[in-house]
Amino acid sequence: MTPEQFIAAKAAEAVKELYNAEVDPATLQVQVTRKEFEGDYTLVVFPLLKISHAAPDATGSAIGGWLLAKCPEISAFNSVKGFLNLSLSNLYWQEVLQGIREAGESYFKLPATGKRIMVEFSSPNTNKPLHLGHIRNNLLGDSVSRLLSAAGNEVIKSTLVNDRGVHICKSMYAWQKCFDGATPESTGKKGDHLVGDCYVAYAKLEKEHPEVIDDVHEMLVKWEQGDPEVRKLWETMNGWVFDGFDQTYRALGISFDKVYYEHDTYLLGKELVQKGLDMGVFVKDPDGSVWCDLTADGLDRKLLLRSDGTSVYMTQDLGTAERRFAEYNLDSHVYVVGDEQNYHFQVLKLVLAKLGFDWADRIYHLSYGMVELPEGKMKSREGTVVDADDLIESMYQEAKATSEESGKLADISEEEKDRLYRMIGLGALKYFILKVDPKKKMLFNPKESIDFNGNTGPFIQYTHARIRSILRKAGRSSGPDRGSDCGSLSAEATASGSPELSAKEIRIVQLLNLYRQKLAEAAASFSPAVMAAYAYDLAKEFNQYYHDTQILRESDESVRAMRLNLISTVSEVLAATMDLLGIKLPERM
Repeated sequence: MTPEQFIAAKAAEAVKELYNAEVDPATLQVQVTRKEFEGDYTLVVFPLLKISHAAPDATGSAIGGWLLAKCPEISAFNSVKGFLNLSLSNLYWQEVLQGIREAGESYFKLPATGKRIMVEFSSPNTNKPLHLGHIRNNLLGDSVSRLLSAAGNEVIKSTLVNDRGVHICKSMYAWQKCFDGATPESTGKKGDHLVGDCYVAYAKLEKEHPEVIDDVHEMLVKWEQGDPEVRKLWETMNGWVFDGFDQTYRALGISFDKVYYEHDTYLLGKELVQKGLDMGVFVKDPDGSVWCDLTADGLDRKLLLRSDGTSVYMTQDLGTAERRFAEYNLDSHVYVVGDEQNYHFQVLKLVLAKLGFDWADRIYHLSYGMVELPEGKMKSREGTVVDADDLIESMYQEAKATSEESGKLADISEEEKDRLYRMIGLGALKYFILKVDPKKKMLFNPKESIDFNGNTGPFIQYTHARIRSILRKAGRSSGPDRGSDCGSLSAEATASGSPELSAKEIRIVQLLNLYRQKLAEAAASFSPAVMAAYAYDLAKEFNQYYHDTQILRESDESVRAMRLNLISTVSEVLAATMDLLGIKLPERM
C-alpha cells in the first residue's frame, strides 16, 4: 500500500465516523505536499464538503484531528484553504520497512493480470554479425520482457530471423566468387563474421561490376524454386551465422521462447491478401500487383504483392501477426523495432484493422532511437559498424583494467576475477544503453559507461558490493552473486520494537517503498530507463547515508540491527531492480 492509499483509507474511516457517510478511498485525492507547506502528503478536502456541510478549513481540521487522535501513523496536520496537509510519523515508516521485509520475494512481483503478451525483438538478418544497434534492440527487448513479466503478465519472447531474400543471396554470391571455399574452421572466424565479410565484399564487387546484381536475382529465383545447390549453400552459410549468433546471445544473456524464420513465414500473408481482395479492401492493378489504398486515412497506397506474385515484408508481417494471435491467444504484441520503421507499423495496424481483426489495436510498436558513434551512423555494407562481439570483449577488458587498478581483488582466484570482470563489463554496457529513454537517439561512449562513479552500472554494482561487505563483516551475509535470486527479506525485529529512524533513513525507506510503483510505471511505458533511474537514486541515497552514518561502529545494538536490516533491504531491492535490466550485481568488487 502506498502512502497515498494509506491516507485515503484512513481518511475514509474518519469520514465514516465523523459524518456517518461511506466514501470509496479510491475516489479521494491525495498528493505529495508542496514544498512551501509543512507535511508529507495532502488530502484534497473540497469533494467532501457536500458530506460535511462545513467550511473547507473546518472540514480539514475535523478530519485531521480525528486522524491525529486515532491513527498513530499520523504525527501532525494543518488545514489550509481546503487542503489537509498530513505528516507521517516515524512509526509509519518503520511499518513500511517491516512490510517490505516481511513480503519477501512477493514484493518484487505485481499481482497477476491474466494477460499474455508476446515481445518480438532482435530479428537479425543472416548476412552479418550482430552490431551495436542490435545490442540496443536485444537489451530493450529482454528488459521490457522482464518488466512485463514482473508486472504480472505471461510473456513470450520471440524473434523473427530474416534468413532469406536478395541481401542473403548477396553474401552467398560473394562467397562463391571471392572466398575460395573458406569456412569458419579454415579461417578461425566466427561464422557470422565470415558471412559478414562476404556481404561487405559483395558491396565492393557490385560497385566495380554493377551487372552482378542480375546474377544475385537469378540466385534468389533459384532459391525460391528450391534449386538443390543454392539451397545447400544457403543452409550451410545460415548454419554458420546461427552458431555465431548463439554465442553472442549467450554472452549477452539473451534467450527466446519462440524463434520464427522468414523462409517459413514469408508466404503466410498471401491468403490474407486474397481475403482482402475478396472483401474489396485491396485492389489488383493491371500488372497483377496488389495494393491497399490508404489515402483516405492520410497515408499512401501500400504494395502487398508484387506483379510477379512474390510477397513483401508487409505481406509476411500480416500473416505472422495472424498466426501469433491465433496460436497464443495473445492479449497484445510488442514489436521492438527502430524508429525508422514507424510508418511500416502504422500501416500494419491499419491494414489488419481493414481485414477485420479486432486485435489490430493491441499491436504496439516500441519505437526506439538509433545508436550512433561520435563519427556518425554505422553502415553494415561498408563495414563501419561496432561489432557486438568486439564490443563485449572491449567492455570486459575495460572492466579488468579498471578493477585491477583498485588492487582490491588480490585474494580471489583468476576464475572468480574473470567472472567478475565479465559481470562488470556487461553491466556497464547494459546500463549505459538502458538508462536512456528508448524513444531517444543515443551516442555510445564505452569509457564513460565503465566509470565507477556517476550514473553508471559499475557505480550501482559497487554500491551493492559495499553493502554486502558490510553485512559480511557484521556476520549477516554470505553466499553467491545475486542475479534473479534476490534472497530472503525475512524480518528480525518488529516495527514496534525498532528504534526511531533518522531523516536520512526515512528517505531511504521512502525510496524502497517506491519500487512497485516504479515497476508499474516502467512496464506501462515499456521503459527500462525508469528502473535504471530508480536504481541510481537508491544507490546515491545509500552512499550519502553511509558517508554520514555509523553502522558497524554503532554502539546501540538495536540501532545497529535496524541499520543492518535497512541496508540489507537496500541491497535486495537494488539486485531486483537491476535484474529487470538483465544486470547481475556482485558480492564484492
